[in-house]
Amino acid sequence: MKVVLADYGAGNLRSVCSGLARAGAEPVVTSDPAEVAAASLAIVAGVGHSARAAAGLGPLADVLRERVAGGRPVFGICVGLQLLFEQSDEGGEGLGLLAGRVRRLEAPTVPHMGWNELAFTRPSRILEGLDGADVYFAHSYAVQPDDEKLVVARIDHAGAVVAAVEEGVVAGVQFHPERSGAAGARALENVLQWSRSA
Repeated sequence: MKVVLADYGAGNLRSVCSGLARAGAEPVVTSDPAEVAAASLAIVAGVGHSARAAAGLGPLADVLRERVAGGRPVFGICVGLQLLFEQSDEGGEGLGLLAGRVRRLEAPTVPHMGWNELAFTRPSRILEGLDGADVYFAHSYAVQPDDEKLVVARIDHAGAVVAAVEEGVVAGVQFHPERSGAAGARALENVLQWSRSA
């Protein structure tokens, strides 16, 4: 299946592509709005500063919104998850695909870098089989959805932190599946399966 990663000029897209290829996808990194519109699944992935990432999306932002309005799946990873929401304390506006804000972590250790155990809040297609799995995080901000029903998993980092959300054709994870070993590989396989039926 054709999967596009939105190229906004930052992020570790090569390793995400490798993980998707191992999961059976045909990933392409592109800034071409037509390619993003036509793909089976669009992914916003990466690391870095939220405001710069939002600005870097440019015309792809409207294409991603149109995909969701048309019932076509969009998935976010790390900063990509944060961009699915409306506003960030790091600066800039997100895509507004989900209601809520992105807040700086309130913890003794920021950024949060390392492995944490996923704790499900409800059943999840994107994380099927991964309740209790250890996955890798690297972030200083986390999403706070307006509707708690969006949240499918949390972790504990000096308090509860949202690890994943899922609602209709929009989903995302704060952790890095491409750096999370077998659990991350399973997550990417799940995402591809989810996108086929989202």
